[in-house]
Amino acid sequence: MAAIVEARNVVKTYRGKVAVPALNGVDLRVEQGEMVAIMGPSGCGKTTLLNCLSGLDRFDSGDVLIEGASLADMSDRDRTDHRARRMGFVFQFYNLIPVLTAVENIELTLLVAGVPSKASRQRALDALAMVGLEDRAGHLPEELSGGERQRVTIARSLVNEPALVWADEPTGDLDSEKAVEVVALMRSLNVERGLTFVIVTHDIAVGRATDRIVRMLDGQVVDELIPEVAHVRPHHAA
Repeated sequence: MAAIVEARNVVKTYRGKVAVPALNGVDLRVEQGEMVAIMGPSGCGKTTLLNCLSGLDRFDSGDVLIEGASLADMSDRDRTDHRARRMGFVFQFYNLIPVLTAVENIELTLLVAGVPSKASRQRALDALAMVGLEDRAGHLPEELSGGERQRVTIARSLVNEPALVWADEPTGDLDSEKAVEVVALMRSLNVERGLTFVIVTHDIAVGRATDRIVRMLDGQVVDELIPEVAHVRPHHAA
């Protein structure tokens, strides 16, 4: 199966009054259609790795290939365009605009990208239906539960039909019941639609729902684990 993400000896150091090494020569490969969890203690470099892999942050040396395209060779504008066209993002604290309804929060991504308003609205409604929230389209974020808000952010991450979705602690602000629902939703989207997910998490229950757990320590990948529960997944063509 083809790699959709490939990190090659990625090094990242934060430079201030004191230089802080964050990534120390990370190698990682994610196959198309995989659901991978990145786990490890706080400060081990998980979020830094996600930011570098997705092009949100620059790395000092090494390279990251996304669908075979080198991030090191891209300008800032090229990386921004690539993210907008090929990637979706889910964060812990939703990042929803409070004065916009659920559907408006989702369609804003498309409107900014220049998609006509009528098409943006329909695609936003389709994305809400995908996560089971079509009946909540007109509700403001404050009128939604935490689990519903996270479903809206997942719908927003899917509206541009991305090749892969990055998630940073997507269940961190949810109670255990809502967390289970969100993880089950991501897994169903992975299985049924062949979406690739790379998830940074502290929650072992999230890790156990994935195909593979990548464990980090002190800015390095130290090992990989296959969760005990086997998932039967259909084959998706590359």
